[in-house]
Amino acid sequence: MAATQVKKGRLLTGDRPTGKLHLGHYVGSLENRVKLQDEYECFFLVADYHALTTRPSRQDIAEIPENIREMVLDYLAVGIDPNKSTIYLQSLVPEVAILHLLFSMLVTVPRLQRIPTIKQMARDAGLEAIPYGLLGYPVLQSADILMVRAEVVPVGKDNVAHVELTREVARRFNYLYGRVFPEPEVLLGRFPILPGIDGQKKMSKSLGNAILLSDDEKTVTQKVMRMYTDPRRIRADIPGRTRGNPVFIYHELFNPNKEEVEDLKRRYRQGRVGDVEVKQKLARALNQFLEPIRQRRAEFEKKPGIVEEILIEGSKVARREAQETLRLAEEAMGLTYFRRREVLVG
Repeated sequence: MAATQVKKGRLLTGDRPTGKLHLGHYVGSLENRVKLQDEYECFFLVADYHALTTRPSRQDIAEIPENIREMVLDYLAVGIDPNKSTIYLQSLVPEVAILHLLFSMLVTVPRLQRIPTIKQMARDAGLEAIPYGLLGYPVLQSADILMVRAEVVPVGKDNVAHVELTREVARRFNYLYGRVFPEPEVLLGRFPILPGIDGQKKMSKSLGNAILLSDDEKTVTQKVMRMYTDPRRIRADIPGRTRGNPVFIYHELFNPNKEEVEDLKRRYRQGRVGDVEVKQKLARALNQFLEPIRQRRAEFEKKPGIVEEILIEGSKVARREAQETLRLAEEAMGLTYFRRREVLVG
C-alpha cells in the first residue's frame, strides 16, 4: 500500500480580477502554483476587493463578474485543480475585512509609503492622489495571507515588498499578543518579470503589450511578428544583440527545442538570420505551448456554472479557516469580551 504524501505546509497567492491572464502571469506565478499544489495545501485567492483600489467606478465594478469568470477559467486551463486546491472569492470571506482592520493598527503610514509599487499603481491608474484604500492595499494583502495562516507565498518580483510587510505584521502581532501567525516565505517564479512584446520591462494588459493565455493561434502570431527586438539592427546582415532581447527571452522560456534556440542566437549575433525567421519560429513554439491550455479552457467553457460552483465551494473552505484565525487573533488580543456579541445584538 502506497504511503500518503504529507504536504509541507500552507500556501496562498492570488490575483485581482482584471480580466484574462497572460504569459507574464504564467512564468511569474501560475506555473509554480500548478507544480506546488501536490506539495502544499494551496489557497488561490480571487481578490475582488483589491480590484476596487484602482477601479472603483460603477462601470469598473460591473465588469468584475466577467473578469472573475475569465480569470478562473485561466486558472483551470493551466492546470490548477479545484480538487487539490482551494479557489475562493475574497468578498465571500468577510472576516478578512476585520483582520485588515486589526492589522491596520500595527502599520504606520510612512511604512506604507515606502512600498514602491503603490505609487506605480497610482500612476498606472491615472490617479492624481493616492486614496486610503490603495495605500492600505498591502495591509489587506497581509490579512489575505495570514487569514489562512499561509507559510509560503508565490509572487512576482513586484510583490516581494508586500510579503515583507506581511512578515513584519506577523512579527509585530506575535510580539504584542502572543504567537498566532507564521512569517510567510516568498517563492519567486523562474522568471519573475516577463518583458512586454513592446520591450517594456513588464508585460501588462493595461499597456497593451501582453500575449494572453487564451489568445488564438492567429493573434499570437500577429503579436509575435510585431515584437520589439534590437533597435540598432536595421538589416538582417547586421549582428544583433540577444541578451535582453524580448524575442530571445521568450525563446529561452517557451521554446523546448534548445538546439534551435542556440542556433538562432548564434546566427543572430553573426548577422546571418533575419528577425522574420526568428519570430516565425517563436510564434510556432508559443502556439505549441499554448494549444493544450486553449483546449482545456474550451472544455471548461462548455460547463455552465462551473466557475460559480468552484468559487462557492472554495469560499466555504476558506471561510472556515478565516473564522478560526479570527477567533485565535481576538483571543490573543483579549477581544473576547462579549464573545457572543453577534447573538446579543442579533
